[in-house]
Amino acid sequence: MKSILLIGLGRFGRHVARKLNELHHQVMAVDISEQRVESVLPYVTGSQIGDSTNPDFLRSLGIDNYDVCIVAIGDNFQNSLETTSLLKDLGARFVVSRAARGVHAKFLLKNGADEIVYPEQQLANWTAIRYSSDHILDYIELDDDHAIFEIPVPENWVGKSLLQLDIRKKYNINILAIKQQGKLNPALSPNIPFLATDTVLVLGKGKDVQNCFK
Repeated sequence: MKSILLIGLGRFGRHVARKLNELHHQVMAVDISEQRVESVLPYVTGSQIGDSTNPDFLRSLGIDNYDVCIVAIGDNFQNSLETTSLLKDLGARFVVSRAARGVHAKFLLKNGADEIVYPEQQLANWTAIRYSSDHILDYIELDDDHAIFEIPVPENWVGKSLLQLDIRKKYNINILAIKQQGKLNPALSPNIPFLATDTVLVLGKGKDVQNCFK
């Protein structure tokens, strides 16, 4: 369990708050809007209404006590930049800041952000890859080249095992887990045959995965 400071409670910030609650983390939620703060009260362990560009207000939160500070401000880049810089000045251990585009990311990284997230861009990439393919059910990008894909078992795999198919050698990809009736099983046996209703989690380069499942 981590202690997390979440600043900015627009749509993105609220989704982050809900997910952190599901993961059982301690969250201090901050926004200048009382209405936004009230909207996340069921999902957080603490909340404050205040201006995150005010050094005295931020200092009162005890910034160095948090494992992670997330700057989720999306409607005012100047405020996001000032907040990010102040957090680092006040001793924040790790700052994650939201960016809408590359030029924002450059300024945020130069002013204290340890990592950047691009919610719109990342969702756009996921949507394009997911719905432009007939066989990809889900997709998690790991870096510019590699990703994890959830893919239904091809017809020509049914009744065959990993040992028989020798997927890693032929296509340079790894089968990480199998999902059967919605339940994930990471303990793969190389001798168990695939069923038509199975899906697999595959790690590899996009082009290698496409070659295997085209």
